[in-house]
Amino acid sequence: MALRRTVSELLSNYCCKCASLSSNSVFYEATRRYPTFINQDYESQQSQETSNNEPESAKSRYDFLYPGHIQSSLLQKSLLSVGSAGMAILDPSRDDMIATLGETTGHYALQRIRHKMMQDPVGRQILEEQPVINTKTLDLDYLRSLPNDSFGKHYCNFLDKNGFSPDARLPVSFVDDVDLAYVMLRYRQIHDLVHTVCGMKPNMLGEVAVKWVEALQTGLPMCVFGALFGPVRFGPRWRGKYVSTYLPWAIRNGYNAKFLMTVYYEKQWETPIDQLRAELKIDPPPD
Repeated sequence: MALRRTVSELLSNYCCKCASLSSNSVFYEATRRYPTFINQDYESQQSQETSNNEPESAKSRYDFLYPGHIQSSLLQKSLLSVGSAGMAILDPSRDDMIATLGETTGHYALQRIRHKMMQDPVGRQILEEQPVINTKTLDLDYLRSLPNDSFGKHYCNFLDKNGFSPDARLPVSFVDDVDLAYVMLRYRQIHDLVHTVCGMKPNMLGEVAVKWVEALQTGLPMCVFGALFGPVRFGPRWRGKYVSTYLPWAIRNGYNAKFLMTVYYEKQWETPIDQLRAELKIDPPPD
């Protein structure tokens, strides 16, 4: 019963944190180095909410390393991993459960990703500058004004057509390292950019194809989980297209493409998308 209460409490508090934090929350260390990204109201607001709503014993568990951080033990992370994986299978639209699974299982993969980024000049620059993708840092009107063949215009069309927002990505909560927490945030915030450069729609077929690319490149268990179990929900028509076309495309590009975490997408808005795909060694999309 105690374990069940612990898991329930962590999941409940995580969902509350997700509701109260915007996706442009910036890590404590990052804000000290890059004050332009500071959420000016965060500390006073969270301090007031914490003092009013939480017992003293719980206060130290939240915002320990960065805004939104929730301290958890290995056992708690294991229980959260199992619970969030089950919920993600039952309802793939639960992005909060997918995010939890990624954070509680991704420590070693995040270390490898960061190491690979540090070996690449552009990847190292990203880690040093820690750019954040949201509506405060993107000029969407500018992207809409770009030529139709540009990467920025394709990205903006992807957002507009599907009703997406750069602010929709959840903040990180369960990664117990400031540097790795940024790597997870970066992975999460470039997901729609990867969809765009790969030319994949945000349906189940496109999501699984992107998950295969991400799984092969990053090794994140959450991506492997999505790539393996996502096709379970396919109907006969999609299953045939997946096996004959999309799976081979995804595996080929996952292995051959440039490491997509080392792409400074924000500096590529004006690049023609076909040129960018050629530079990244990404094959044209199947459709």
